[in-house]
Amino acid sequence: MGLLSYGGADYELSDRLLAHVQVVITTKLRRRESFALSWIRDGDGGREAIWVDNGLPIRFRYDEGVIAPLNREWLESLMDGTHRPNGLLITPEPTASAGSKGKS
Repeated sequence: MGLLSYGGADYELSDRLLAHVQVVITTKLRRRESFALSWIRDGDGGREAIWVDNGLPIRFRYDEGVIAPLNREWLESLMDGTHRPNGLLITPEPTASAGSKGKS
């Protein structure tokens, strides 16, 4: 289980999900674009939401040393979500179509 540390709080996400979220967050922050990030909590079904901007330190910690190739289709879907009025709601990884995994 990976750990996203932001704004003095820690959020557990799978290493695979965290790798994809890291790409989205770093891309947006490099562009100086803030956005809301939210997800459904495991267990109780509640929702967490944070506002991501350049004003707070952020850390990504992984349990695994190596991350499998990223799913380009999922990355594109997550990036598209950052432009919605309610921000990015993390969705499950789509099933890989031929040629959509890797090469990111």
